[in-house]
Amino acid sequence: MLAAVDHVQLAAPPGSEERLRAYYVDVLGMIETPKPPTLAARGGCWFEAGDVRLHLGIEDGFRPARKAHPGLRVTGVEAYAARLAAHGAPVTWDDNLPDHRRFYSEDPVGNRLEFLESVG
Repeated sequence: MLAAVDHVQLAAPPGSEERLRAYYVDVLGMIETPKPPTLAARGGCWFEAGDVRLHLGIEDGFRPARKAHPGLRVTGVEAYAARLAAHGAPVTWDDNLPDHRRFYSEDPVGNRLEFLESVG
């Protein structure tokens, strides 16, 4: 029986770790968590905020996820969107989900991210 989602993994190109750290820590406000040594040798980064865990794994021949994406629940979605925009991240609002305010953005390597808050 499924109990919860442990983490979501996104791919990233080789050598992008510093850009990922700057975005996921400084822009999104997550903290980086250490990878086990055997996995750290592969590169990439792990981040978390509360129960949200995102893993960014290095992939040769990387192509960003433009459609597939994690949906991240936030509080204060308007202020969160303003925070991302102030850091130069794109913010594209989408009002098509009833009872929610949501927007899409992308990380520095082009992966799509959805941020949403329930309003109903």
